[in-house]
Amino acid sequence: EGGATRDALNEKPPKDFAVASAAQTSKNTLGRGAVIHTTMGDMTVRLYPDECPKTVENFCTHAGNDYYNGIIFHRVIKNFMLQTGDPLGDGTGGTSIWGREFEDEFHRSLRHDRPFTLSMANAGPATNGSQFFITTVPTPWLDNKHTVFGRVVKGMDVVQMIENTKCGKDDKPFDDISIVNIRVLMEAPSAKE
Repeated sequence: EGGATRDALNEKPPKDFAVASAAQTSKNTLGRGAVIHTTMGDMTVRLYPDECPKTVENFCTHAGNDYYNGIIFHRVIKNFMLQTGDPLGDGTGGTSIWGREFEDEFHRSLRHDRPFTLSMANAGPATNGSQFFITTVPTPWLDNKHTVFGRVVKGMDVVQMIENTKCGKDDKPFDDISIVNIRVLMEAPSAKE
């Protein structure tokens, strides 16, 4: 009798079971929207956790940890986009919640086909960190290069005000415009709210 016992506490679940459980838990805690409070006003965004769960998890976790609080819009290009999410404020910084760059999550239904698209800034394939941008026009040349993970549904006027701010040669606004904080919403927002 002195052999090892097999009991359920020592039995590891099959890999596919563990992955499915983790994915289900993660999806249940991901936000479906967010309010980005800026020094120029509020923007409400709808997020797409089903299509790009890692990107939305990264964004929502950073928002919940106040990572984005006080970060400036360091790059604003009229008729293109507004970029933020870099704690250094110059486009060279920022990290993901995992402490390393993470892969892109492209989805055929999420394209840069309209203004007010929320997308990850990167330095090439699989180099996502914390920086993101909001387009102000359709930018189809960015498809399959940057992960689209949301859309502005309210506060387009705020996006346009930021877009129209005066900038220097480096596309940095002369007067700092920053994120005050980001509040994650568990329900998908609509433009009517």
